[in-house]
Amino acid sequence: MRMPLFRGMKRWAMIIPVVFLSSLLFAACGDNSPSILNPTGPVASQEANLFWFTLVVATIVFVAVEGWLIFSIVRFRERPNTPQPKQIQGNNTVEIIWTIVPSLFLFAVLAGTIYTMFGLQNITGNGRLEVKAVGHQWWWEFDYPSLHNIVTADTLYIPQGTVIQTDLVSNNVIHSFWVPSITGKTDVIPGHDNTKLFRADTLGEFRGECAEYCGTQHAHMNFSVVVLTQAEFNVWASGQQQAALSSTDTLAQQGQKIFKGAGGCTACHGIVGVNLTSYTDPKQAGLVGPNLTHFGSRHLIAGGVLEWGRPGDTSCDIVNGKVNDPANCGIYQWLSDTYKYKPGNDMVITVTPAQINELVAYLESLK
Repeated sequence: MRMPLFRGMKRWAMIIPVVFLSSLLFAACGDNSPSILNPTGPVASQEANLFWFTLVVATIVFVAVEGWLIFSIVRFRERPNTPQPKQIQGNNTVEIIWTIVPSLFLFAVLAGTIYTMFGLQNITGNGRLEVKAVGHQWWWEFDYPSLHNIVTADTLYIPQGTVIQTDLVSNNVIHSFWVPSITGKTDVIPGHDNTKLFRADTLGEFRGECAEYCGTQHAHMNFSVVVLTQAEFNVWASGQQQAALSSTDTLAQQGQKIFKGAGGCTACHGIVGVNLTSYTDPKQAGLVGPNLTHFGSRHLIAGGVLEWGRPGDTSCDIVNGKVNDPANCGIYQWLSDTYKYKPGNDMVITVTPAQINELVAYLESLK
């Protein structure tokens, strides 16, 4: 009676690990999954080349070792009346071979790695743009020192073909800056600022993320890198350098009053032209939340945990004084319950549904 049960358990013990490992494999195959194997710049290309080179070397070693192992098992397996095999302990020739050959493979990988490391320090392009990337818990801030210190969040805009000098800063815990399709990982360490160089050659939007566990919402610390033509980037930068325009819409004006007063938003957030005189206003340094000067032109909220403002999306449009589709309007959902979507965040807000509609109208007007 016990044998069938034991065999059944043994079968499941083999099936379950296979299914589990397969699920992990296919989990990385989503349409939105960034990949180092789809490079769009010289840094990612060099790193992808190093990956393929290392994979080829590792495959050669694996096939050679496993092939010899299988051959030995079959060729020298024990048979009836087979004499004891000849012992090779202390065979200098064999020991020299299996010392030198692995060393050659290791030196090949080392040479490829060193070559790639030097290559990553010699990135050229159409000029250079300095960007300061600050890792917060849990979102990314981007500061453009050479562009009147434009400050934005969650989305890094860069011109195509320009070398981006990224100064990586953290004042809390260790993060890791990573844009798989464009550039590799670099740690962002408190008290030890790092710098990385990269260039993006393909227009479009690419996902970046924090690659170092940094707390409960590490998985929700994503950002986007938007690569524009130089002309498009100049237009974007020119718009970002302007103060936020005051909307003439009654609902938006009421939302601005809430932002400045009852909502308490100015305690953590800044808007140039509202509670900041410029991006370099000394008060900016004391704000713990993202700068919202042109928030209406963004589409990621709180490190990508929610979205809003995509072209053609009317969810957050105001219809008859209310948000058109609250269930699908990311900013409405965020203001309704920030802890539901990102537990542990520092944002504390107490507003009524009517006030949320007014705040959405105001924030949406900040183009």
